[in-house]
Amino acid sequence: MKTLWFITNPKSGTATPAKAKALEAICSERGLTLAGRTAFPEEPLPTPRSLDAAGVDTAVLFAGDGTINAAVTALLDWKGSILILPGGTMNLLAKLLHGGTDPAKIIGAAHDRARKTALPFAQVGENRAFVGLILGPAASWVRAREIVRSGSLRGLGRALRHAWSRTFGKGIRLEGVAGLKSGAQAVLVRAEDDRLDIAAIDARDFGSITRLGWEWLTGDWVAASEVTQCHATSFRTGGKKPALALFDGEPAMLEPGSEVRIGRTRDLFLTTRER
Repeated sequence: MKTLWFITNPKSGTATPAKAKALEAICSERGLTLAGRTAFPEEPLPTPRSLDAAGVDTAVLFAGDGTINAAVTALLDWKGSILILPGGTMNLLAKLLHGGTDPAKIIGAAHDRARKTALPFAQVGENRAFVGLILGPAASWVRAREIVRSGSLRGLGRALRHAWSRTFGKGIRLEGVAGLKSGAQAVLVRAEDDRLDIAAIDARDFGSITRLGWEWLTGDWVAASEVTQCHATSFRTGGKKPALALFDGEPAMLEPGSEVRIGRTRDLFLTTRER
């Protein structure tokens, strides 16, 4: 780790411009070279070719899950390394790779002793989820959640009504998952080393729907209601209509019969955790 390129999203989580500057200063103090920076999405993400041309060996991602997903997807074939710093809300990847959420300490540890590792992901076509894939009517709460996070209430009422009506409707049906009830309101898929962990929430009564919506707006909705947990290496979405899905929080429409399968990156990410 010698020559860096910083990728941030000033609107995501805790990745403010001031904090990004402070982290850049820490890198400079350690003798690391900052070859460039990108403020996504206002600026386009760097390509593997542009990073190689600038002599970059490590891309530093200081952002939330959505920005990290976009950047990693753009750099999957790059021969350099990616260092993920916690700049979002939950910072699950940073915790997985480093065990802590202090960006300054992570930079120091990465400079001293980092090693490369691969990460699994849930994949549907060209869409990948490194943190989690959300399926089912609960995905409709994404619009309301983004409005709340933006600090603006314009359009919130309409987004809440839409999400509420969708959640009370038919749930999602999945094919190829043994033990999973049909019609769950929310399904969270997380990639493990050799399988997909599938957690389904079945919220039928008014109280469960209310808790589901509130947890989706404010935190981890998996704690909102009864969860059925299953595992599979792949499965397909059922039904006859396209369904909304969230890949690390970013929306995408899936056609009926879309295959969800497990994938794995090469040794791309820097980790500071002990073996």
